[in-house]
Amino acid sequence: MNKATEAADLFHGGYACSQAVLAAYAPALGLDADVAVRIAAPFAAGMHLGDVCGAATGAFMVLGLALCTEDCVVRQGRAAIAASVTEFAERFRERSGSLGCRDILGCDVRTPEGMKMAREEGLFATTCSKAVGDACEILEDMLRGSRRCE
Repeated sequence: MNKATEAADLFHGGYACSQAVLAAYAPALGLDADVAVRIAAPFAAGMHLGDVCGAATGAFMVLGLALCTEDCVVRQGRAAIAASVTEFAERFRERSGSLGCRDILGCDVRTPEGMKMAREEGLFATTCSKAVGDACEILEDMLRGSRRCE
């Protein structure tokens, strides 16, 4: 099973977008899946603020685990991950139109009206599910050949 399918299954099983993406990759990156879902929980629904999409933040965590080395504690060591985050963000924006949860969904799920709209229009099952798949497909392409992710 590829990571996009695995993440989609997790998402449809009740995991949040951020959790589904990170949990799909966690074991291959040496992170316990239970720990991964706890780490990623605050990033769901744009950090519960409607900001950066949780699927994208889950992907950013995956990039950090996959690409950072022990030198990431210094500015020069973070240069490679910064470039990867920028690349991911550009590619995700191309597919989703935005990095912002509110923009992607077309409503603000922090409000009762926005949550009602998202539920009535099935946005979590459609739009959010697509964002999870898109995030994983971009990651798969970016991480192809990385020994840590296979």
